[in-house]
Amino acid sequence: MTAVKCESPKLDNERILALKDAIELLSGKWKFCILLNLYSLGTMRFKDLMETSNGITPKVLSKELQELEENLLITRTVNNTKPVTVSYAITPHAIETQAVINALIEFGLKHRKKIKGK
Repeated sequence: MTAVKCESPKLDNERILALKDAIELLSGKWKFCILLNLYSLGTMRFKDLMETSNGITPKVLSKELQELEENLLITRTVNNTKPVTVSYAITPHAIETQAVINALIEFGLKHRKKIKGK
């Protein structure tokens, strides 16, 4: 796969790379769903995330949670219970993504309205 070179007179290379990082960080079918559930419902166990993320498989949920944790957007806590349970929560760093997600939702609503109005 060939890398696409992106140049803009108003954006320096560092800002373009930052934009690409942000898009990659939130890309995927399930990351928004997981983050929105954790924002609105608070700390959740794996099973609860499975139930609220309709249609996700355990393997995919595990992978998405691992990526979100690696990127410091969620924390994973192993609870010393019998049986052992694991819970996930939003980090303070992830709270910053709320504005981005809300902006994307607003844009998406306007875009859908515009496209359906054609």
